[in-house]
Amino acid sequence: MARAPQPDDLYRLRIPTDPQLAPGGDRIAFTVQTVAPTRDGYRHAIWSTPFDGSTSAERLTIGSKHDRTPRFAPDGRSLAFLSDRRIAVEEEPAALKDREDAVQVHLLPLDRPGEARRLTNLPRGVEEYAWSPDGGRLAVVSSSHGATVAEDLRRRGRPAKAPEAGDPPASDFHFIDRLRSMSNGAGWVYHKVTRLWVVDIATGSATLVHAGRAPVSEPAWSADGSWIAFSADRGRDDDLGLHSDVWVVAATGGRAVRVTGGGGALGGRGFFSSPAWLPDGAALAVLGHRWGAGAGTRADVWLMAADGSDAGPHAGRNLTAGADLVIDSGMGSDVTIGESNRIAIAPDGRSVYFSAPVDGSFELWRVPVDGGAVVRLTTGQHYYSSFAIGAGPHGAVRVAAVWSTPTDLPEVVALELPVGRLRTPLEQHAVTDLNREVREDVALVKPETRWTEVDGRRIQGWYYPPNPITPGGPGDSQSSSDAATLVTGRRRRRGSPGPAPLVVEIHGGPHTLYGWSPFWEWQVLAGAGIGVWAANPRGSQGYGEAFNGANFRDWGPGPMRDILAGVDGLIAEDRADPDRLGVTGGSYGGYLTSWIVGHTDRFRAAITCRSVNDLISQMSTGDIAGPSFGRLEFGATPWEDPDLYREHSPLTYARRIQTPLLIQHAERDLRTPIGQAEELFTVLRSLRRPVRMMRVPDESHELTRSGTPFRRVENAAQIRAWFEHFLIRGRRDLPPLPRNRAGL
Repeated sequence: MARAPQPDDLYRLRIPTDPQLAPGGDRIAFTVQTVAPTRDGYRHAIWSTPFDGSTSAERLTIGSKHDRTPRFAPDGRSLAFLSDRRIAVEEEPAALKDREDAVQVHLLPLDRPGEARRLTNLPRGVEEYAWSPDGGRLAVVSSSHGATVAEDLRRRGRPAKAPEAGDPPASDFHFIDRLRSMSNGAGWVYHKVTRLWVVDIATGSATLVHAGRAPVSEPAWSADGSWIAFSADRGRDDDLGLHSDVWVVAATGGRAVRVTGGGGALGGRGFFSSPAWLPDGAALAVLGHRWGAGAGTRADVWLMAADGSDAGPHAGRNLTAGADLVIDSGMGSDVTIGESNRIAIAPDGRSVYFSAPVDGSFELWRVPVDGGAVVRLTTGQHYYSSFAIGAGPHGAVRVAAVWSTPTDLPEVVALELPVGRLRTPLEQHAVTDLNREVREDVALVKPETRWTEVDGRRIQGWYYPPNPITPGGPGDSQSSSDAATLVTGRRRRRGSPGPAPLVVEIHGGPHTLYGWSPFWEWQVLAGAGIGVWAANPRGSQGYGEAFNGANFRDWGPGPMRDILAGVDGLIAEDRADPDRLGVTGGSYGGYLTSWIVGHTDRFRAAITCRSVNDLISQMSTGDIAGPSFGRLEFGATPWEDPDLYREHSPLTYARRIQTPLLIQHAERDLRTPIGQAEELFTVLRSLRRPVRMMRVPDESHELTRSGTPFRRVENAAQIRAWFEHFLIRGRRDLPPLPRNRAGL
């Protein structure tokens, strides 16, 4: 019998990513993420399935640690992938103890039996790669300075051997003369600037093609194999802004030519990425913009001349200008892995495929390169988080994608576009069943979408009612069982009439969105008898550029009205109890949570997660420190207008906070450094307010999405426990501290 979901069900999920079609479109390769047996990490393996789903998906690599990024060779006879397996399977006595070369490209034969072999041997490993059209070379992204360990150490000025006995250790000082020296989740990156290499498939020899001060990414070959496009920010004082351009360099090396650039709010620089060549090699499709609307600027699909003649401030052809789609949107989910937005050229070169949200649903689209209208390919209430296209039989186009919904865990699906005009939305068929056991064991709540109007704008949100399934089964806690029957001291059967407690969930960004995607935290709360309200206030992506930029210099008051309008609607319909309201959110959602409890006392409990509380220090610390983010969001930096930043900081209003508040923050968060939490905690504790800080060690800003599995489970358990204490049991004092490390 199905039961309500529990936090530790996260251990059981198998999450697919990065689907890739074989030449001819008959098979799909993809990566599957699982939780390690020790629950302190993840494992990644490469899987494969036929496009028609005629047989079950099978695992191609053992995935003892991390096998990922599968790419079929152009002839389909082998499959390349990235792996760190060399540490486990290769005996290398001479290898450095603190080695940097774990991740390399491996080749797995598909036309004959055989083990995968390591192809590359770059001293600092491989981060990205792409096959040349003839299958004889790879374009490889690596931070290696030399092709051998000795050459790499020499060029970096590092000793070639470990210190002798009695010698002092090598210096570990960091000398920083530029911003953006750190990156959330990666730590120090200023000394890991990626470069572009070309590797010969037959010999494994590597040749440096492009090196500069700025890291490169997203290599893409021209159809004739003569040129490689890549993304990089190579501008003057690039550390002072948020910029990116697409560049082209000869596959044999030489001077790189900038293909994009110009215009916008950041001193004549834009943000362009995701290069994809048209078959004739004369132009590239790219994704980007020139910051015309500040932080709310939407990305469009552009055509740019490959010779650099469209790199001026007004050059290039915008293919999606009339659609007002926010193609670079990021959908929120703590189950489906969000992958970077991509564009793909049709096999015949006549159109560009991409994904973008509309009304909270992430759909597939295409636009012809000759300037025709954008065509929506799919329709539903779902999230296409990743896709790839390829040629099918008789001129058809085949699509492989990762698909999920609030009640459907991620699976790989296949779609086929017929030749000619598309008259009806595409139909898909699932080609994996990775999460069948969880699906059959756990009953998930289906949300309903609701719209409200605030200040002349339509605000979309989703209401998750309390789960009607009685908690039980493995992993069930006594607290969630109590939650089924105890309601502010009164006995009530689950599902009986009357308003339920409600937790408001607020997304980060601020320019991201909620939608028709799975959220385990919300399902856990619903399983505890608590309704969930999640909305997309002004500043959210997916509703056009004007809506996306509507929170300029207004992070607090306007979005707060948008959120509370949905709460008031649920209260008016007797679906939410006004005396049992909670609010939580992460990152910008944490900011708005802190702001809300500093401006109203209508919430009985709150949890502010990885939040921004002091905008002045936020803009001056961490991996986005600098002038650009503040100018994009508020029109000025804190040192240019400190009064503006104090006015918009939740810390300014901390003295007003009476709501019991749990402050969650990860200690290695470089996006919103932990000082943001410490400042708010210091003020509230000094004022003897009901506050508790939950510090999470060894995690980054991504705790709830890609953090260590056992910490993700504990985080979900603690969020449930906090709201059960105040909203279900009706307590007003702080709950007891967890008795054990897991908090379950």
